[in-house]
Amino acid sequence: MSPDASGAPPLRIAILGAGWVSRTVWRPLLEAHPAFEVAAVVDTDQAAARKVAAGGREVPALSRTTELADLELDAAVIALPNHLHVPAACELLDRGVPVFVEKPVCRTLAEARTLAAAALEGGAVHAWSAARHRGDVRALAGLLPRLGEVRALGLNWTRASGVPQRDGWFVDRGLAGGGSLLDLGWHLLDVGLDLLGWPQVTRALGTLSLDWMGRAEATSDWRAQADDAGPGAVRAALVEDTARGFLLTDTGVAVSLESRWASHHALDSTTFTVEGTEGVAVLRCTFGFSPHRVDRSSLTLLRHGEETGVPLPEEPVGVEYERQVAELAARLTGTRAEGTPTRADSLAEITSLASCVDRLYQAARGPGPAVPAPSLETTRPRLRSL
Repeated sequence: MSPDASGAPPLRIAILGAGWVSRTVWRPLLEAHPAFEVAAVVDTDQAAARKVAAGGREVPALSRTTELADLELDAAVIALPNHLHVPAACELLDRGVPVFVEKPVCRTLAEARTLAAAALEGGAVHAWSAARHRGDVRALAGLLPRLGEVRALGLNWTRASGVPQRDGWFVDRGLAGGGSLLDLGWHLLDVGLDLLGWPQVTRALGTLSLDWMGRAEATSDWRAQADDAGPGAVRAALVEDTARGFLLTDTGVAVSLESRWASHHALDSTTFTVEGTEGVAVLRCTFGFSPHRVDRSSLTLLRHGEETGVPLPEEPVGVEYERQVAELAARLTGTRAEGTPTRADSLAEITSLASCVDRLYQAARGPGPAVPAPSLETTRPRLRSL
C-alpha cells in the first residue's frame, strides 16, 4: 500500500478475530484507508481467518496471538469474543503495541483495571462507539446548549428481533459477561455519557429478563447465526435479552436506560431523549446495520409547547464506522509522528462505562459485594465535544 497524504508509510495493523464485524467492517475499511495496511488476521478458526485475510490483498492468517511476535506492528484491532478482549489486549500492550478494542471492551470493572495496569507498560488503549460519529448524534449534541441545564437523559435501543446467537459464547454469561446491557447498553452509555461530559455515576437501579431467548422468531436475521460461536461453548447460564436501568450522576442528571435484543415492535429503533430546563430534544434513529430500520432519523426540539423538527444530514448506513477508522488513524499517526497522542487514550471512559455496567448488573441481581466508584484522579476523562 502507498504512503498516506502525509508521506508516512502506512501503519501495520493486525485484526484479532475473524467474525462478522472483522469481515464486514474492519478488514474492508482498514484496507481502504491510506493510513493503514492490514498485516495479519488472527483467529483459532483458520477457515474464518483465511476468509477475512483473503479480502483484496492477501495477508497472513494466523491461529494464535503469540505468532504476532514475529511481525512488526504499529497497532491491532481486537474483535474477539468478549472473554478474550482483555487477555489479548494485555498481551499486545506488554509489547508496547497500541490496541483498539471492540465493544464491550471488558466485562467488568475489574477487567477495566487490569487493562489500565497493562497500559502502563507503554501501549495506548483506544475504544469508543462508532455511533458518536453519526451525523444525527452530532446534531443532537449541537442542540444541548439550547436546552439549559440537563436534568434527564433517556437511552433506549429496542430491536424487533435481534438475539445474536442461539448457541456459543454470545449467550453464555460466563463467556460474554452479559447480554443486551453489555452489548447494546455499552453503545448507549458511551454516547450518552459523552453527551453529558462524562460525569461520575453515584447510584444505580436495574432489572433483567430473558423472555425472548427461547423464541426462534426473535433471532437476528442479518448475520449468520453460527458465525462467532466458539468451539465447545456451553450455555451454563444464559444472559439477559432485556435490561432496564436507572443511574444518577454526581451532576444531578437522571439517566434511564433500556436495551432489548427482541420485542413486540416491528422495527429496530434507538432513541435518545434529553430533557433540560429550557427544552427537550428527542433523536429517533437505528444504530448498527439491521435492515429492520426506521425510515430515517428524526430529531425534534420541544420548547414551550411547540415542537420543531431539526434538519439532519442524509447519510448511508455504516458511514460512522468509516469515521471511526479515520479517527483511529488520526490518533495513531499523531502518536507516531509527534511522540504524543492527538487525543487522550480511552481508559478513563472504559473504566467509567465498566463501572456503570457493573452497578446495573449488581443492582439487578441483588445483594453482593459493593462495586466501588472509579477514582476521579485516575479515571475521569477530559471534557470534550463530539
